[in-house]
Amino acid sequence: MLKYIHLTDELEAGIRSGTFQQGSRLPSIHTLSKRYGYSKSTVLAALNELVRRHMIYSVPRSGYYVVQRSSRVEGKEPIMIDFATSAPDPGLFPYLDFQHCINKAIDMYKNDLFIYGTPQGLPSLIKVMQRQLADSQVFAQERNIVITSGVQLALAVLALLPFPNGKKTILIEQPGYHLFIDHLLTHGLPVQGIYRTAQGIDMNRLEELFKTGDIKFFYTIPRMHSPLGVSYTPQQKKAIVELAHKYNVYVVEDDYMADLEQDSKSDPLFAYDTDSRVIYLKSFSKIIFPGLRIGIVVLPDSIRETFIRYKRSLDIDSSMLSQGALEIYIQSGMFVRHKEQLNNLYFSRAKQLDAALKRESAHSDGIFTYYPPKHPGIHTHLVLDEHLSVPQIIKQSKKHSIILEPMDKHYLPGNLQRNIIKLNVSHVSVERIDSGIAQLIELLRKEKA
Repeated sequence: MLKYIHLTDELEAGIRSGTFQQGSRLPSIHTLSKRYGYSKSTVLAALNELVRRHMIYSVPRSGYYVVQRSSRVEGKEPIMIDFATSAPDPGLFPYLDFQHCINKAIDMYKNDLFIYGTPQGLPSLIKVMQRQLADSQVFAQERNIVITSGVQLALAVLALLPFPNGKKTILIEQPGYHLFIDHLLTHGLPVQGIYRTAQGIDMNRLEELFKTGDIKFFYTIPRMHSPLGVSYTPQQKKAIVELAHKYNVYVVEDDYMADLEQDSKSDPLFAYDTDSRVIYLKSFSKIIFPGLRIGIVVLPDSIRETFIRYKRSLDIDSSMLSQGALEIYIQSGMFVRHKEQLNNLYFSRAKQLDAALKRESAHSDGIFTYYPPKHPGIHTHLVLDEHLSVPQIIKQSKKHSIILEPMDKHYLPGNLQRNIIKLNVSHVSVERIDSGIAQLIELLRKEKA
């Protein structure tokens, strides 16, 4: 990596973490040169790059200042601590880099991006995706990779099309992905739930359902489950794939957080599949921005053609402009740089959240239970004392400027809802996590008293 790019990343990380406060003056070029061990020309190149990204601005004969991004007037309204929002922080979106890639894509592909493409996706992007997937231990042929308008479309197509096993019912984890639950209920598709906790799922129950439940496919989020934030162990992943093979069931693996995985030894379910039972889904909504609407599906040959035919009936093709821009974004190295920055920032938030919850749980007096993960993520959950009312806690938390979200939408109707609250720090700065958690736990104590 070029020196000025490395320094740019260092300074940008400092701005995002609050080391360099909004509106404040950055250290002088001489000071930065001495601090980081780079020449003044390298420092100046890094500063100019941050100016281009609209993160800092130059004042003649004064220096460089961090852009003030918040228009909130101090003292006029309380600062909300948002533990509910799971979408990525808009302040972290790579606006300028991606704008450059869109312009470059238009220049490179010209009219090709403004006409209908192929149902499978932009061929050059599929080649790039094949290499990206291999880095995550998902080895696939180009013919088995399909680009969709987000993972939501891929799930809609999979729910509709007939599978080679001739079965009808879709099995999903409880709690689970609320938008897929909405889709299944809206279209009246046969669906059944299986409970998942911090320890995983009951494998005996899973085997029973696979054996007798007419299960078409099992939809699962093995890594950093939404909304629980937990991951399956390697042994559990292997067991799920073996049961799918034994009882002729497909598994749809939603690996939406793959690019934010901190455990280098954690592989997807797909890596354990030797019988073409796992359909792999990958999203860019958490790592780049949700509006990109690009999803990746890796399909077995047995349903590939049927999937493409059904997809074509719902969506002629996914945005060719977005596909072209994404290809350039990855090929240019911008994606790797952005991913590293986001991982570092989210990991610092995840560690802070984990530490705060461990500290509070040491003297929780039974009001809640926290299951510390081996590798903390940006979202997790607490199991509350059965006498506590989650709706009441959410209501009281809001009065204290803490935003929480109910779990209702993550359950199928009629499925028993556990007494849990979810916590996400996508929109909470590191320095405010401790105070937010301390306030929340104090509220729980008051409600229990």
